[in-house]
Amino acid sequence: MLARLQQLTTLGGLFAALLWGWVAWTAGHPGWAVAGAAFIVGGYALVLALEFALLRLAHGDDPTPRATPSQLLRAWWGEVRAAPRVFGWRQPFRSRRWPDRLPATARGRRGLLLVHGFFCNRGVWNPWLQRLTAQGVPFVAVNLEPVTGSIDDYVEILEQAMQRLERCTGASPVVVAHSMGGLAFRRWLAEAGEAGDGRVHHIVTIGTPHRGTWLARWALSKNTREMRIDSPWQQLLGSREPAQRPARFTCFYSHCDNIVFPATTATLRGADNRHLSAVAHVDMVDQPAPWQEVQAWLAEPVRP
Repeated sequence: MLARLQQLTTLGGLFAALLWGWVAWTAGHPGWAVAGAAFIVGGYALVLALEFALLRLAHGDDPTPRATPSQLLRAWWGEVRAAPRVFGWRQPFRSRRWPDRLPATARGRRGLLLVHGFFCNRGVWNPWLQRLTAQGVPFVAVNLEPVTGSIDDYVEILEQAMQRLERCTGASPVVVAHSMGGLAFRRWLAEAGEAGDGRVHHIVTIGTPHRGTWLARWALSKNTREMRIDSPWQQLLGSREPAQRPARFTCFYSHCDNIVFPATTATLRGADNRHLSAVAHVDMVDQPAPWQEVQAWLAEPVRP
């Protein structure tokens, strides 16, 4: 569903840019033709700039070091490049390029569950899936649907994915989750209880709004409203989690995250919290540090 919506958005934007350029050019206004087409194709960069301005204003007394203008500019440029790769190519057109890998020979090998964030699908992980396939790592990358439903709706999808990995490997998998995906997996853990802790080797989150995000105050969908800071959903989830659970998490966060801010909302007290400097929200997925961390956990031996 999301892939088709993003296909329409991408192709529709390109068509609108070409149409504007053709009409303005044939009318004798080449400057307007180029400027208008560029605005249609690249106008999202202005929206990103607004998000970065808001994150700087909302920093307040957050203990994370305030990003400098040069760090924000570097992060903005990284996100400008990452957004069309993810939302204009990987997710709409390539989300099925690397299918889940659950070979019969994977018994006794550590598997990986990949969980995407809001308004994303499994295509966001394509560079990961390509490398995991080359390494022979068993993995499942889910699609969380309905796209705008409650985070509670994703528990059954994650349970089915966990069962597939468990049946294939016979071992507890590593989980890596981006953005809302980390909340979805925490919700699965809350539902699974103590037994769920034993079914997971380790959880790595990337830019997850563990304590909500300031930006969600303008949220419209059910799942984004649940990501408001101190929302009833957030409070209920926290009340269902044992105090020792965050020790099972490594949380990557950034003072230049244009979606999840202030920055420490992407951390968990008691977790291994890792700061990524001058990196924005979507671009965090393609940074080497999360990949290397997941590789380290996958390499740990499976105990009989």
